[in-house]
Amino acid sequence: QVQLVESGGGLVQAGGSLRLSCAVSGSIFKINAMGWYRQAPGKQRELVARISSGGTTNYADFVKGRFTISGINAKNTVYLQMISLTPEDTAVYYCNAQEPGTQYWGQGTQVTVSS
Repeated sequence: QVQLVESGGGLVQAGGSLRLSCAVSGSIFKINAMGWYRQAPGKQRELVARISSGGTTNYADFVKGRFTISGINAKNTVYLQMISLTPEDTAVYYCNAQEPGTQYWGQGTQVTVSS
């Protein structure tokens, strides 16, 4: 059974930084891409950043220059380095992994940015 285990969320003041980690455990055929999504209360889940197995990255406009996604190595782990956090970044952050024909989600990790 494939599981995505996230860590690194928490409470931080505006302007602060956090680093999220997501590790894939279990048998997975081939990861095509991994990414981070977030969902704030009353809002839809939205893409934050994504990295392909070839290393191509994509970012939502609202995080460009502040967040950096890295990883997808032999350990199937992805990281999200977040700097210059604002209260608008407060949300549950979910890790996502895609393989041909399916995708997996982590349980989510809360990020709260106080003003």
